[in-house]
Amino acid sequence: MRGPVRWVLWDIKDTLLKVRRSVGEQYYCESVRAGLKLLPTQLETAFRQAYLQHVQLYPNYGITQGMNSQVWWTQVVKNTFSQCGVQDTALLDTLASNLYQNFCGPENWEVFPDSNSVLKSCSALGVKQGVVSNFDSRLEGVLQGCGLLTHFSFLLTSEGAGIRGYLLDRQGHQEHLDVPPQHRLQSLDELPTRLQQETD
Repeated sequence: MRGPVRWVLWDIKDTLLKVRRSVGEQYYCESVRAGLKLLPTQLETAFRQAYLQHVQLYPNYGITQGMNSQVWWTQVVKNTFSQCGVQDTALLDTLASNLYQNFCGPENWEVFPDSNSVLKSCSALGVKQGVVSNFDSRLEGVLQGCGLLTHFSFLLTSEGAGIRGYLLDRQGHQEHLDVPPQHRLQSLDELPTRLQQETD
């Protein structure tokens, strides 16, 4: 016999919030402010390569390598612009700092139209709500700025908890290219071996 639902645990990105404009467009706007002549498509391609490389080399924001999300994202941004020919270290520092701060608040995030109403409805039903997400330490500020924070009893991020996720892709669709191969499973039978490799 099932009891009543007491908790709803939410992911954030692409569930309750989405990035307002593409990464290429946002990096482009920052590059224009810096006087650079780059294309959004060029920046988007470079970002995807830099992001994938960092996810593979330094999973979970590089926590096990002594990094944090700010250091991790700073390296991704610098790598992105370096691929586009920007070599001035002071300029790379400025671009990285500005872009990290740009994603700390609500300006670059858009709340889906149904998010507020469903969160309010769940609260009205007496259901407690929490967040379990592969977000970084900026999550609380983002949710506060977007007017969603009061709905949640707790926030658990992969950076704060050291969570490592695995994508179960039984059909081998390879749709989520941002997930490195060592974090992909085609069968749950692979999980014990992967966990053993992580602890060795």
